[in-house]
Amino acid sequence: MDNVYNELKRRGFVQQTTDEQQLYELLQSESVTFYIGFDPSSDSLHVGHLMGIMTMAHMQKFGHRPIAIVGGGTAMVGDPSGKTEMRKMLSRENIVENTQKLKDQLSRYIVFDDDKAILVDNYEWLGKLNYIEFLRDIGRHFSVNKMLTYETYKRRLETGLSFLEFNYQLLQSYDFLMLYKKYNCKLQMGGDDQWANILAGADLIRRVEGATVYGHTFPLITTASGQKMGKTESGALWLDGNKTSPYHYYQYWVNIDDRDVIKCLAYFTFLPMEEIEALEDVSGSEINAAKVILAYEATKLTHGDKAARESLTTATAAFGTREIPGDMLPSSTVPRGRLEGSEVSIPTVQVPKSVLAKTPKITEILGDYGLTGSRGEARRLIQQGGLYIENERVTDIDAVFSLDDIREGKIAIRIGKKKHIHIIVE
Repeated sequence: MDNVYNELKRRGFVQQTTDEQQLYELLQSESVTFYIGFDPSSDSLHVGHLMGIMTMAHMQKFGHRPIAIVGGGTAMVGDPSGKTEMRKMLSRENIVENTQKLKDQLSRYIVFDDDKAILVDNYEWLGKLNYIEFLRDIGRHFSVNKMLTYETYKRRLETGLSFLEFNYQLLQSYDFLMLYKKYNCKLQMGGDDQWANILAGADLIRRVEGATVYGHTFPLITTASGQKMGKTESGALWLDGNKTSPYHYYQYWVNIDDRDVIKCLAYFTFLPMEEIEALEDVSGSEINAAKVILAYEATKLTHGDKAARESLTTATAAFGTREIPGDMLPSSTVPRGRLEGSEVSIPTVQVPKSVLAKTPKITEILGDYGLTGSRGEARRLIQQGGLYIENERVTDIDAVFSLDDIREGKIAIRIGKKKHIHIIVE
């Protein structure tokens, strides 16, 4: 059978691997149980998690079994990797609630039925740990001197590293050990910032069980301009449609840098690589058409076909016709030919007429109704010239809304060049 490692490498999902040849042979010879961890500190995953999610999906398509471990126990400690300060601690109740929502989101990409994938909360074993026994049985295998050489800890020592966080690597390594013992899990996968933790877990299993297991990391993705992938003016690009609407999700992908299109098609769609690679030299109208296909396929994966079609129709109505050549990425299900927008479904927010009758500041409405992250962010947006009301730029941070701004029951807002929102006045 085909080896999933070839597919992962071709698509760019390979950064570092322990014993690459041995892992390749293992993936060739048997169905491998592997795991990737997800932090349940929020009730939604975001685009930053997609590398892990898509890795799991590809592995499952090739017959391997994913374990999605939701760190209900480790979330109560906090992973210092890539962080400059200590994370906010969550209650057990918050974590349980978030865990179910994350499983629902993961189910759009991988199949949990019939034991084809497993969702595990590491609180199952971490919550029962006896501290003295843990130090004796697990802690003795870890060298503090070695841990302090890892970049994660070296960087945090400059700003302050709590003893609580210092234990994180031990707990994650213990996760790998428990999954190996319970499910014969032989592979941990994660972002490249997890490399040290993955190595520590593999080493712990070697010391305790005398077994060889493997680690694999995928790259941490940034855009061609150096920004973190999935970051927008209003924060993270969430996979929850209530936090980031399908239309805004679509708009993010259709507006990415030309230099990122091929990479993102490889990462965030299931379109065949031979079709994607054939587009490496396209430009102009063809690269714009490729962006439409990327946006459509990415939105369909996260929000479903109906949401993808509605987003495409809305974008076409707002920004004009799009021409999609019939032979471009033929495996895509995006509608072909000349696309004419016929029905606008721009995201809306409802504001009572009584509120606008009091002539509130624009910054107050934007901040209070979630159109921007805060009132302060709305002020900065105006100062930077990025806010428009009915296509008129707002230049005064003290400008107010009034009933005169209402047109056909709504006020049209534009943030930046592409983000459209309608305030529906009740």
